[in-house]
Amino acid sequence: MTNDTSRVLALKYRPRRFEDLIGQSTISQTLSLALDSKRLSHAYLLSGLRGSGKTSTARIMAKSLLCDTGPTSKPCEVCSNCIGANENRHLDIIEMDAASNRGIDDIKDLIEHTKYKPNSGRYKVFIIDEVHMLTPQAFNALLKTLEEPPGFVKFILATTDPLKLPATILSRTQHFRFKRISDIDVMHHLSHILHQEQIEFEKEALAILTRSGQGSLRDTLTLLDQAIIFSKGKISTVGVTQMLGLLDPKVLSQLFDIVLSGGDFRGMLSMLQEYEAALVIDEMTIYLKERMLQHDPKFDILLYDRFFRIFADAKHLLSLNSDSGFVLILMLSKMVEATKLKAIDEVIDQIHTMQATAAPKVQAPIVHNTIAQQEVIIDNNPIEEHIVQPIVEEVAQIDQGEVLYKTLIEKIYEKNHDLGECFEHNFLYNSYQNNCLTIDTYAQGNCRDLLKKFWPNIKMIIVEVYNEDIEIKFEKKQRVEEPKPSEPNITPAQNPQVPQENEDFSSGSMIEEIEMQSSGCVASMGDVIENKQNLAQQELQMEDILNSKMLNKAKELFDPRGMTIRTRS
Repeated sequence: MTNDTSRVLALKYRPRRFEDLIGQSTISQTLSLALDSKRLSHAYLLSGLRGSGKTSTARIMAKSLLCDTGPTSKPCEVCSNCIGANENRHLDIIEMDAASNRGIDDIKDLIEHTKYKPNSGRYKVFIIDEVHMLTPQAFNALLKTLEEPPGFVKFILATTDPLKLPATILSRTQHFRFKRISDIDVMHHLSHILHQEQIEFEKEALAILTRSGQGSLRDTLTLLDQAIIFSKGKISTVGVTQMLGLLDPKVLSQLFDIVLSGGDFRGMLSMLQEYEAALVIDEMTIYLKERMLQHDPKFDILLYDRFFRIFADAKHLLSLNSDSGFVLILMLSKMVEATKLKAIDEVIDQIHTMQATAAPKVQAPIVHNTIAQQEVIIDNNPIEEHIVQPIVEEVAQIDQGEVLYKTLIEKIYEKNHDLGECFEHNFLYNSYQNNCLTIDTYAQGNCRDLLKKFWPNIKMIIVEVYNEDIEIKFEKKQRVEEPKPSEPNITPAQNPQVPQENEDFSSGSMIEEIEMQSSGCVASMGDVIENKQNLAQQELQMEDILNSKMLNKAKELFDPRGMTIRTRS
């Protein structure tokens, strides 16, 4: 390596051998084997992220082809060809920047050079950087020469966007895809360079520089040059964060400690508002990700999930041009509240524990938790007995059958709106115990006929909502309209809540006609559904077709009474 301190690090430590390439071991191995075995292609295409080593690889490849001992994967570095290639003055290595020489005339000049033999080397190597910038006419002019060049010509194309290249060009080259350089490889390379330059550094500072370089080694080395100047010879975490305008990790750690302890974060707001809100959220996300990878005991998986959701909501608010200060306050407030949340299972367990210790005679009810992901807020203070008892009673009053019955009504509405109205107003929920559903029925007239017709479909939905072994019990009720104020007092027989025992539900009753019994539970409904399912579905589909607007319109158009027949004159 040269000791010229005036050169930037990206040029001073540019790779000159395949072994020096960072993070591209697969490509280095493949090209080295191709050179040593003399299995060479006439054209190579190198694509990948900026700063991943494409141009450096092209120059190493050209030097390996022209070395006096080559073609070889290990150039001698002492012959005139190697020295000329290292100093970028070899006459047989022609580099062209397609971003500034992209026209057909530039390609014609390049093709003209392919007609002449090398000056001193065995090959004439053409390196075309940013080849995707060529015009379509230039690509067409290059196509034939690229496919069948003279034996002494080699093409090496480099691009950051291979998708812009025509398929005809891609099919005539060996394509090598450069991957993003890992952060570990970049940090190791930075550490090696700083040791060579005898510059002190902090490991955390190198991690921040590596993350900011986003996988591009050249960009990272440019930031390292800037950090050396800014830090005055000693690269520190504080100096790097100030230079890049980022939050110090110590500040982030202090902020999360305040959030986890439920403290007052308002003292840090003025400092946080000096940065862009989006940058603060990104830095907090990165910090939390590192804590997650390090298995920080201060956090658990629920906190990670809640915090990341809060960050996503905050980024969404910023995309709506919301006030950045308000977004930060709201985000931090939600994070503090998130630390106090407990899953409903934890709350129930805590209630059971308090009941067992404070009042053993009170037995906590069994609650079927159907929404396990729901969260509730509970204080950290001990729960006293007079507080626990109302909570237990309220939980015990939850009627799961009634909740499912509302779902049943919604599903019937989705099937048919008129059927849903009839069902909701004529079949009222009574109770649900021991897998037996009790329903009060008031069906009369047209609704009675509609419910009777589509009862097989209703039973299918009941099975879907409850279970296959559900049993149904019907209580006959009579609906009576509310009397006017001038009417006499209501007798017990007129009360709709009292069963009318004397009412006649004989063979014409809806309940009997649809195989329901007025007392007791009916048998399992699986057999009934299996027998009538297809017929009920066909009836629904046929009725929808017969009542459709399109069919009625067709009837009007083809009605013979509305047609007029005219003779030709």
